[in-house]
Amino acid sequence: KLITQFFGDRMIIANATGCSSIYGGNLPTTPYCVNAEGRGPSWSNSLFEDAAEFGFGFRLAIDQQMQYTAELLKKLSSTIGDKLVTGLLNNEGRNDEQIGEQRRMVAELKNKLANVDDPDAKRLIASADYLIRRSVWSFGGDGWAYDIGYGGLDHVFASGRDVNILVMDTEVYSNTGGQASKATPRGAVAKFAAAGKPSCKKDLGMMAMAYGNVFVGQIAMGASPVHAIRTIQAAEAYRGTSLLIAYAHCIGQGINMTTALGLQKEAVACGYWPLFHYDPSDAEQPFHLDSKTPKGGYKEFTDQQARFAILARSKPEEAQRLAALAQEDINRRWEFYSQLAEMKHESNGNGPSSSVKEEVKE
Repeated sequence: KLITQFFGDRMIIANATGCSSIYGGNLPTTPYCVNAEGRGPSWSNSLFEDAAEFGFGFRLAIDQQMQYTAELLKKLSSTIGDKLVTGLLNNEGRNDEQIGEQRRMVAELKNKLANVDDPDAKRLIASADYLIRRSVWSFGGDGWAYDIGYGGLDHVFASGRDVNILVMDTEVYSNTGGQASKATPRGAVAKFAAAGKPSCKKDLGMMAMAYGNVFVGQIAMGASPVHAIRTIQAAEAYRGTSLLIAYAHCIGQGINMTTALGLQKEAVACGYWPLFHYDPSDAEQPFHLDSKTPKGGYKEFTDQQARFAILARSKPEEAQRLAALAQEDINRRWEFYSQLAEMKHESNGNGPSSSVKEEVKE
C-alpha cells in the first residue's frame, strides 16, 4: 500500500503467485486503485518462480520504447523546438518534482503535435507517455526470492537494470502450507523442518550487495516507519536494480496477529532483524547499519511464536541448543555488519551521501 502511494501513478508490478498475488488480484475485486487524475498501477502476476524475470521483461520493453521515443523526438526537433526536446531528454525523473515536470512537458509535446500531419508525429504522440519515468517492481515472498526463484532474481541483479524488487519475508513458504524456505531461521519448526531448522538463514541482502551496484535495504515498518519510508524512496530513486527485504509477519509464524507490529519492533531490538541499507551511489560509505546495538530479548521474542515454542515443548534440549546457535548467528552477523558500516572507501569527494537518514538510533 505504501509503495503504491508513492509511485502508483506510474508503476508496473510483476507479482509472484502467492499470498501477495491473492490479496493483490483476487478478482473480481482488487485493492489497486487510481488517483484523482485516473492514474494507477498496472499489475499482473506470473508463475511463482518467475516474478523477477517477468519484471525484467517489463523493464526491457519500456527501455526499448523509451529509446524509440527519444529517436522520434530528435527527428522532429525542428517541429517541436530544441528547448522542449532537450528538457524531455535530460529530465531523469528522480523525484516528484521532476516527474511532475515530465508530465507537463509531455502534455505540451502532445499539444504541439496534435495538428501536425506527419506519420512520425502520430507515432510520437502514441508513445510520448514513455518519456515519463516508469517505476517497475517485482513483488513476492521469501519462498520465491530466497528459494525457488532465486536464479531469476540473481539474473536481474547481474543485469543492473532499473528494476525494484520487494521481498515480503515471512521466513516460510506461507501460501503453500508452511514449508521451510532458505529464509527460515535456525530453530524454527516448519514442514520439512519438523525438528527445527538446523542451519542459519540465507543472507539475501549480502549476496545482492556482492555485486556492488545493487541498492539493498532491509526494513521493518513496525520498528521504524520513517526508516522504511526513506529506504523505499531511496531504492526507487536509484537508477539500477534495487532490493527491499521487508519483515512480513504471518499467521504461519504462530503469533498474535493483533500485536504483530510490536513484534517487529522486538525483532529489531534484539538484533534478529537488523535494519540497514546499501547505497552504491554513496561512493565513500555505501553500507549503513541503521538500528541500535542489540539488547538481549531474543528468547522473549521467540517465545511469542509457535514456530519456536513448539520445539521447546517437544524437544527442550534441542530447542535450547538451536537457540544458542541462533544467538551466535545474531552476534556474528551484527559484528560483521558493524565492521562493514565502519569501512570507508576512497572518494573524490563528489559522490553523494546516503539519502536514508538513520531514524532508529534515537
